[in-house]
Amino acid sequence: MENNTAAARRWTFLTNHARVLVQIARDPGIRVRDIATSCLLTERAVQRIIADLEEAGYLTHERTGRSNHYHVIAGKQLRHPADSGPSLAELLSVLLH
Repeated sequence: MENNTAAARRWTFLTNHARVLVQIARDPGIRVRDIATSCLLTERAVQRIIADLEEAGYLTHERTGRSNHYHVIAGKQLRHPADSGPSLAELLSVLLH
């Protein structure tokens, strides 16, 4: 029983959204497949996360041929009210270094 409880209570410091955003910030031309591999997610999950980030205004993309080039909107404030001080740029600067 203890193992089931421990498994149910697993958590991480970074969400999948943060992991995907960091990969895109590192390489704006990265493929969804490569993001999925790096983040240990499915391609479909990465596509949903990218759609969430675009819908919330943290990310845009431009299609060039068969590739996407992403642009992180670094000046946006973080979503949660408790995180309202720092911008996305400040968070990414910590995570990328």
